Order: sequence, then C-alpha cells, then structure tokens
Amino acid sequence: MDLSPGVLILCSLLASVLSLCAVAGQAAVVTVEPRTATVRQGESASFRCQLSGGAQPVGPIEWKRSNNQALPDNAKLGPGGSVLTIVSARPANQGQYHCKAGSSAGRGSATALLNVKFAPKVRLTPAGPLRVRMGDPVSVECRATGRPRPKLTWKRQGSTLQLVTSEANDVNTIRWPAIHPEDSGVYICQGVNNEGVTEVKVEIIVEGGLGAPVASVGATEMTVVEGHTVTMECQASGSPPPVITWSKLRAPLPWKHTVANGVLTLTSVGRQDSGQYICNATNMHGYSEAYVQMEVESPPYTTCLPDQVRLQPGDSLSVQCLAHGSHPIRFEWSRVGRTSLPAGAHSTRDGQLLIAHVKLGDSGTYKCVATNHIGSSEALAKVIIKA
Repeated sequence: MDLSPGVLILCSLLASVLSLCAVAGQAAVVTVEPRTATVRQGESASFRCQLSGGAQPVGPIEWKRSNNQALPDNAKLGPGGSVLTIVSARPANQGQYHCKAGSSAGRGSATALLNVKFAPKVRLTPAGPLRVRMGDPVSVECRATGRPRPKLTWKRQGSTLQLVTSEANDVNTIRWPAIHPEDSGVYICQGVNNEGVTEVKVEIIVEGGLGAPVASVGATEMTVVEGHTVTMECQASGSPPPVITWSKLRAPLPWKHTVANGVLTLTSVGRQDSGQYICNATNMHGYSEAYVQMEVESPPYTTCLPDQVRLQPGDSLSVQCLAHGSHPIRFEWSRVGRTSLPAGAHSTRDGQLLIAHVKLGDSGTYKCVATNHIGSSEALAKVIIKA
C-alpha cells in the first residue's frame, strides 16, 4: 500500500515523540567505582561517581552518608563533586557513602562501602590499681575495639602462661572467687589482630587478713648472663613472722644454690636455670607467693663440621659452622693468614662456607667467628687439597 508523503512525515514525528517519552520515563543510571574499598587507619580512599555511558550530569553531584548524614570533616570533593576522597581515614569513617546525580532522564543514586582496619584499642573495667581484701571475689573485664575483630587473652606479668578466663559478648573477664595474697601482681590483657598488638595492665594488691603473710620480691623479671651469680630477695609481712622458702616451677632448684634470710643465691647460672622461681611465705594464718621470671643468656659456643676435610681439585667444599647460645647469632668466615676468602668462596647466613670447585691454592685453615649480643667465639676448619 502506497502512503502519501504527508502520512510518512506524521508517522515519523509520532515515533520520535514516543521515543522521547520512553527515555524520559527512565531514571539516570549512576555508578560508583570502586563499590567497596578497604584501607588501614591513616590511609586515604577515593570513590568516583558517574553516569553510565559517559553522560554528563545535570546539576550538582551530591554525597551523603547513611541516614542522610553529612560527610565527615576529613572528606574532600573533587571538581564537580564526582570524586569523594576520605583523607587519613579514621575508624569512625567506616560505613556507606551515597552518591546522587541527575541527567535529562532524571536522578539516580549509587552506594559505596568503606572499611577501615585499625589496631586494637583495649580498656579495662575497673582500670586499677585495685586494693582488695583476702577472700574477696574479684573480677576485671577487658574490652577491645579494632578491625579485624581482636582476640583477647590474659596473662600475668613475669609469666608466659595464658590464664583461664571467660569470654561473652566481646568481653574477656578474669575472675577470682576468693582472692589470696599470692594472687597479688600485675595482670595484662592483650588484644591482637592483623593490624597490631595492644596491651593494658592492671595491678592487683591483696591485703591479708589478721596476721596472714604477704610475700613480695625485689624484681619480678631479670635477664642475666651465663656463668654469673644471681640473687633473688624475698620479703614477707605477717604475724607470727612467716617462714620463707624458695622453689622453681616444674623443676628442682639448681644444685648450686643457697637460701639465707629470704635471699636465694644461684652460683654460676646456666641456660638450663632459666624459668620461674617462687617465693613462698607461710605462717599459721595461711601462705602467700611471689614470683621471679629469670632468663639466662649465653655467648656462642662454636664448632665446625667437619673440622678437617681432604679434597681433590674440582671437588666442592661445604663446611658448616655451628653455634649454641642466645639468638640472634651472626656468622663470619675468614681464611687464617689471608685478608680475604679465595675467589669463588662464599658464606651463608646460617654459617655455611661453600666453594663450588676448589683449587690447590684453596688449601689452608679457615676460621668461623660466631657473635651475639653477649660475646663471640671462634672455631677452625682445616682444608687440604691434593691432586
């Protein structure tokens, strides 16, 4: 069927109007990139708000927080408002950010999520120091904020043992149904996550009943050098005067020890003497304990394995320097009577001396020196090369 030119023009105009109406009925499609960002406390994060297809926005681009809250004071907007930057992010900046933009087709919105990671912040209730009476029930609650969620543990200062506590509703609580004088001391709640470790201390002072003993030591922690003589002093109040004895946790006292007037003396200590020492004060009204944690450090004791080796030219050389002592230990190889190692020789951080293909001229005596923060020692290895 042939249509007149007038009819064709009318149909074309009608199609254009319908197309415009369809476009007008669609809201603007708004996107935010990235949709989610995770930063550490103190880092910055940026989000870009734009219309799909590269369309230009009509009117201002608006940013708000959840519940239509205003942006924080460390939020900065780029030209035109399309880019939102959170500068030096804080934990309180975590949450959703909403972008609203419009085009000739209408207004639309999109949402971005900011996660802020930070090290634990720990607080205790009560904060202490706590003075309590013997036999009283005592509890201290530990709470922590942080992202990721921190893990909470309790320990006693001077001891590496983790204490048994109860945890509920993100509160880790240490409890004594009836506290004793030997429970006096400093207790540490530790919060740990991927961003760091935070510790908060509380001192608990248990005051004894009538005449009950209360023991105390001069130092709760000490680090000493192997071979030295160590004294640990314990004092105790109470009526009648308490009897003071010393013991070691999970082990007998070193055989070279004396006790006089509450003072424990250890002669020529060795690394095996490290550990927790316990002062016990006892009288007819009860007992009390105080603790000393001692760590014995030692200089290196060095040997070479093997200490003599026979090779032929072209063979490979490998000599291991071994050292016992307090870590970290640093190794250094040299050649006796020479200013440097032969060409092709090198040493490793764990004390190995290596030569891939030895030569006749590589014969000689090699010296390994092992050093730590206490001192150093050396060992010799004789290398014989014969064709």
